[in-house]
Amino acid sequence: MASRRGSGLVAWRLDVAAGGLAGLLGGLVVGWLEAAQGMMAGGVAALTATAPGWGAFLAFAVLVGAGFGAVFGHQPGGHAATLGAGLVTGLLSWVLGPLTLLPLLAGEAPTWSLAAATAAFPYLIGALLYGGLTGLGLHLLAAAYLAARPAPAPAAPVPPPPTARVIVLGGGFGGVAAAQQLERELARQPGAEVTLVSQSNYLLFTPMLAEVASSSLEARHISAPVRATCRSTRFVRAEIEAIDPGARVVTLRAGPSAPAEALLYDQLVLALGAVPDYRGLPGVAEHSISLKTLDDATRLRDHVIGLLELADAEPDPAEREHQLTFVVAGGGFAGTEMVAELFDLVHSVLHYYPSIGRDEPRFVLVHSRERILPELGPELAGYALDRLQARGIRFRLSTRVAGATPDAMLLEGGGRIPTRTLVWTAGNRPNPILGMLPAERTQTGAVVVDPTLRVQGLDGVWAIGDCAAIPDPQGGTYPPTAQHAMREGKVVARNVAAALRGRPPAPFRFRTIGALVALGHRSAAAELRGWRFSGLLAWLMWRAVYLAKLPGFERKVRVLLDWTIDLFFPRDIVLTQPTPAPTLPEEIRAGRRERVG
Repeated sequence: MASRRGSGLVAWRLDVAAGGLAGLLGGLVVGWLEAAQGMMAGGVAALTATAPGWGAFLAFAVLVGAGFGAVFGHQPGGHAATLGAGLVTGLLSWVLGPLTLLPLLAGEAPTWSLAAATAAFPYLIGALLYGGLTGLGLHLLAAAYLAARPAPAPAAPVPPPPTARVIVLGGGFGGVAAAQQLERELARQPGAEVTLVSQSNYLLFTPMLAEVASSSLEARHISAPVRATCRSTRFVRAEIEAIDPGARVVTLRAGPSAPAEALLYDQLVLALGAVPDYRGLPGVAEHSISLKTLDDATRLRDHVIGLLELADAEPDPAEREHQLTFVVAGGGFAGTEMVAELFDLVHSVLHYYPSIGRDEPRFVLVHSRERILPELGPELAGYALDRLQARGIRFRLSTRVAGATPDAMLLEGGGRIPTRTLVWTAGNRPNPILGMLPAERTQTGAVVVDPTLRVQGLDGVWAIGDCAAIPDPQGGTYPPTAQHAMREGKVVARNVAAALRGRPPAPFRFRTIGALVALGHRSAAAELRGWRFSGLLAWLMWRAVYLAKLPGFERKVRVLLDWTIDLFFPRDIVLTQPTPAPTLPEEIRAGRRERVG
C-alpha cells in the first residue's frame, strides 16, 4: 500500500507524481535500448504503433508509472521492497503485453504456451528493466523531495489513558477478522484500544499450505504480516502465560528471558485456534510431520526432496522402499490435498533422479472412516477417490493408526507400512491454553459459547473459531472452517462494540457456502450451495476463490506469478535446510558391513 506521510491526499499526489516521472525515465531508457536493438516494432511499443510511436510509448510508460505510484507508493527505508514491486509490475506488463494484448490486436487468441513465451522472451528483459527502474526511481525521487522539503515534526501529544481495552488472542482467520472489524467499529470511539496477541507475526493462509509443501508456492507468499493487515491495532508477539477473567488480566511473555507483561482488558476475544491431536498414539508425535504452520510445510518439502536425494544413491532395496513410500494419515481436506500434492511433487522432479523408476514411489492415504472427504457428499467423495486411485495413490480405508516408528506406520491389528515419511492430518484439538479458563468445555476441549459468541459463565469473554463450540440453529455446532471463522470474527467484533456501548449483542448466523478440495494435476472437486463441480472447472474455481480470499494485493500478485511460473518451469528441488540421513535398522547396517568385509 502507498505510504501515507502527513496529509493522506498530499502523500498520494506525491506518490503518483514521482511514479509518473519514474515511469517516464524508465520508458526513455528502455525505449532507447529497444530502438538500438531494432526491437521497437514489438513488445510494449507495438501496442502504441499508431503515430506518434514514441509519444504513445512514453505516455504508456508514464501511465503505468503513475499507477504503480498510486498502488505501492513510497515506503521510507523500503527501497528493496519498492524495487521488488517494480520487478513484479514489469513481469506483469510482459504477460499482459506481448503474451496477451499483442495476439488480441493481431486477431489471434492468446495461448500462453511455452512457444509463445519463448518468442516474447527478448521483451521480458526490457519489461523487467522498466519495472525495476520505475520502482527504484519512485523511491529515489520521493525520498529526494521529502529530504528537500521535510515536513515539520509535530509535537508528540501525550496519549490519554484508554477508556475501552479490547484484547484479541490469536492471529488466525478469526482473530485478524475480529481485529479488522474492531478497527472499523471503534474508529470513532475516543480512547478505544485494540490489542492482538499472537505467537506468529503473520496471518497464514492455511488452504494453500499443501502447495507450499509441494514446492508450487513460496512460503512467504501465503502469509500476510499482521502489523500491515491491522494497521490501527497494537500487535504483541508473545506467548500467553495466564488468563485471569476475575481480574481481567492476560499475562504475556515475549521471550524466555523477557519479563512478563500484564495486559488489562475490558473485553477479551479468544481466537486461539487448534493444535495437532496425536491422541496419545506412541511415536506419532515424534516421527510424523503435521501441516499447521509454514515451518511444517517447508520442513516436509525439504524432507521429501532429501529422501529422493538419498534414494537416488541407495543400493539396498528395503531401504529404498522405506525412503520412497509416503504416507498421509487422515482423509479430510488437508490429507487428501496433501497426498495429491506429494504425488505431483515427486513425479514432477523424478527426471532429476535417473536411478529412481517412475513406479518406485508409493503414496498411501490411511483413513479411519469408510470414505474420504466426509465434508463432501458421497458422489464427489467417490469422484475424488477414483481420480486419485487412477493416478496410482493407494488408500487404506476403515483403518486406524496404532503408532509410528522411525521407519514405519503401525496399524491396529498388527499391520505396518514401511515408510520414512508420515504426514499427520488425522485430527486437531482446541488450543490447550483454554484449560486456564474456569469455563465449560466440550470433550475435545473447546469452550462453550452462546449464540452471540459469549463464553458461558465469564463476563466480557468471547470465543470464535476452532477453539469455540458455537451452537447452530439445527442443534449442532458450526464447523471449524476458515469461512466460518472469518464471519465469526466480524460478528464478535460488532458484539464487543455493542457491549462497550451498553447495547445487546446479536446472535451469529451463517449458512455454509460450500467446500472445495484440490486433487492435484489440475483437477478438483467443489460443492457450492448444492451445486457440484469436478475436474478442470472445479480446479479453476478453487484457484479463483482462494486467490480472491488471499489477504493483500501484493500476495495475490505473488501467488498468481508462482502459479504462472509453475505452468512453464519444473518445480524447485533446492534443499533449504540440511536433511540428516535416516538411521538404518541394525540388520541393514550389519548386512552392509558383511558385504564390505
